[in-house]
Amino acid sequence: MAFKLDYFARETFVSLRRNIMMTLAGILTVAVSLFLFGGVLLLSRMVDHGTARWKEGVELEIFFVTDPTQKQVQDIQAELDDAPSVKSYRFISKQKAYDLFREYFKDEPDLIEAVDPETLPPSFRVIPEDPALTKTIAAQFEGRPGVDQVLTAEEQVHRMLRAISWIRRLFFAISGILLASSLFLIVNTIRLATFARRHEIQIMKLVGATNWFIRIPFMLEGLIQGAIGAGLAFGAVYGLQQILSDLVQRSEGVFQSFFITTGDALGIGFIVLAIGAFVGVVGSAIGLRRFLDV
Repeated sequence: MAFKLDYFARETFVSLRRNIMMTLAGILTVAVSLFLFGGVLLLSRMVDHGTARWKEGVELEIFFVTDPTQKQVQDIQAELDDAPSVKSYRFISKQKAYDLFREYFKDEPDLIEAVDPETLPPSFRVIPEDPALTKTIAAQFEGRPGVDQVLTAEEQVHRMLRAISWIRRLFFAISGILLASSLFLIVNTIRLATFARRHEIQIMKLVGATNWFIRIPFMLEGLIQGAIGAGLAFGAVYGLQQILSDLVQRSEGVFQSFFITTGDALGIGFIVLAIGAFVGVVGSAIGLRRFLDV
């Protein structure tokens, strides 16, 4: 068994060195395509987090100061009850805000430990009768006693969501094309390696070597190419998460509700790794068919 493992490892790395340029091209193509794919998934997760309240039909949210008086809350509620332009509203208490915070940042235990319900402000989530009245309602409550700020799902958010939808399709298409290109490169790399060793393979088959015994080093070669490319993409996706988080922290207004967690980045990174390994193995299997299915 140890002999087989030594043989597989030696033959795999010999083949990788022999076709170094094709190997590097395959690795880089996998890395770029999976970075685009992972980047789009990361951006989608950030948008999903940031627009969760707007997707539920909420058009604005009235945030109080951290400790408003009971009268200040009741006054705002009474105005919401009397406002004909308000379709419905929901009060978010400190505890409910904390529960939502824990749900949003469930992958960031250190951040959750640093926050308690008393540090979060209560709020009202409001749905207007007509979305066109959102700004009018927001202006009505801005600057009221006890109110800290009013966030609205402004047109810029809706435009951004439409733009991201198109960007998502475009980048998925580009990453798909690049993944197909990387698959083609891996197939060609394996075919070159098997062609260079065709006489050796024929001799091995004559002395009783099974197709799987011959196939494993080449499949490991494809797996390594895919895994290294995916590993590079993993690191790039994690770096992108840090950049996006920093940009959000510097933003103002409604965009402060957008966020992306380290858990999101790690989850997407593992998806990228799995796809990279899969592409490598499939590419090597396709490349070997001509020489072993005879």
